[in-house]
Amino acid sequence: MRVLVVEDEPILADAIAEWLRREAFAVDVVHRGDLALERLAVNSYDVVVLDRDIPVVHGDEVCRSVAGGETRILMLTAASGVRDRVAGLGLGADDYLPKPFAFVELSARVHALLRRTRPAAPPVLQRAGLRIDPGRREVSRDGQAITLANKEFALLTELVRADGAVVSTEHLLEKVWDEHIDPFTNVVRVTMMKLRRKLGDPPIVETVAGVGYRIR
Repeated sequence: MRVLVVEDEPILADAIAEWLRREAFAVDVVHRGDLALERLAVNSYDVVVLDRDIPVVHGDEVCRSVAGGETRILMLTAASGVRDRVAGLGLGADDYLPKPFAFVELSARVHALLRRTRPAAPPVLQRAGLRIDPGRREVSRDGQAITLANKEFALLTELVRADGAVVSTEHLLEKVWDEHIDPFTNVVRVTMMKLRRKLGDPPIVETVAGVGYRIR
């Protein structure tokens, strides 16, 4: 799943991004509202973590431009009063988190927003003997726990979320890796090989030649 962090304090922005990457999210970071709008115009994000008070284009304007679509908005602000929270939600934000905050609460709120996609995603994903708990970052197959690296976990989550549909390599690059990835890389194929090895036999991920991958 892919997240855009919009925060004008570089140290805080980098800390948020690093925390979310540990949770197996693909994360892009910008420090200004105009750059946020540029990224949103070309990339498909599942969640935007949006500081309200950002330069060039205010966070309120960014929120208005995103609200109503598929992307969920978690608004951050130093203003923690009830009136401020109500105003933020009134702009179209899906959730509101005052600063300072605990990173564990931030990631919990991001996971909660992902469960509010259309159609709503269940808190635990299951298919073909696989069980994935994104919030706890746990994976098992037929009751046996499996330890996955971050990108392997994110890749498998995208495949299970597809519910049997074929997922293209381009979609996986967009959702599992950030904007710095080389579009001509073979990283998806290499990561898929490692994932299949860890999932064991019988093989559960099917390659659809020229199209992508799916969970049988």
